[in-house]
Amino acid sequence: MSKQKEQVMSVRILPNTTSNPPGKLADAEVVFEADAGPLNGLKLIGFAVWERRAGGRNVTFPARQYSVNGERRSFALLRPANGDATAQEAIRDAILDAYSRLEAAS
Repeated sequence: MSKQKEQVMSVRILPNTTSNPPGKLADAEVVFEADAGPLNGLKLIGFAVWERRAGGRNVTFPARQYSVNGERRSFALLRPANGDATAQEAIRDAILDAYSRLEAAS
């Protein structure tokens, strides 16, 4: 008897119907499911799917803007815990996959 891996999170895509700002295709939320432990019932917002000028798609992550000496900077809210810069690829791929499925269904 094999155990099926439980899904701990899902991605909800909210299409951008206003086309404003230009290039923004959708917002995305990561929803934590029943087996997500203390994150159960919560969602992480602030992701967005964008069309690249040269073609292809990009995902931006939640961030907070702040100002230092009049210069605007951005502080990433979702960061790799182990310092591995490629750790974000899995969530980026999951969001792009969810957007592609929504696009194919419409």
